[in-house]
Amino acid sequence: MRVRPVSTGNLVNELADVLMSREPDSYLRVAIDGPSAADPGALADALVDPLRERGRPVVRINTSDFLRPASVRLEFGRDNPDTYYAGWFDEAGLAREVLDPAGPGGSGRVVTKLWNASTDRAARVPRIGLDPRTVLLVSGPLLLGGGLGFDVTVHLEMSEGALLRRTPEAERWTVPAFLRYAEEVAPASFADVVVRVDDPRHPAVVDERW
Repeated sequence: MRVRPVSTGNLVNELADVLMSREPDSYLRVAIDGPSAADPGALADALVDPLRERGRPVVRINTSDFLRPASVRLEFGRDNPDTYYAGWFDEAGLAREVLDPAGPGGSGRVVTKLWNASTDRAARVPRIGLDPRTVLLVSGPLLLGGGLGFDVTVHLEMSEGALLRRTPEAERWTVPAFLRYAEEVAPASFADVVVRVDDPRHPAVVDERW
């Protein structure tokens, strides 16, 4: 296995080129998967302009807008890693409102935000129609291995030591969930693109995935 250090700018451009190489006249559902310490949202955000400059419309989705209600998430405490691992995010809602409508035979009409965590109520955001060439960039943790309908998957991999160092104290209770994810799901073994980000300022691509 060869690991290739790359600048953040080059990583973004290479990923944009990979996505542009996919079917140009259909929706493209892309997962940017990683713990908060790896900041998958920042990478997804950085891809928006390069893809648009290359001629693809982009819609950004963050799984923080697809949480389950607090009564479900917090039933077993506010810092339960098992609940975070298996009950924090509304994967069924993400599939129903975003991924399935943008999949084969789908309606092409999606909801970009399902739940408002600050009010703990439905966001009530209207559906939007997608241009047939739209790239949906979905960022968040624990996205892979659950059967969600992604066309391209990018996994940001961190070692246990890096997770512990870089996860904010208030979120450190989530680290066991990510270690369990790495062991049970092993996303680095099947994601289309794997990027090691023990230091997010100095990413490294696992080249055999390209």
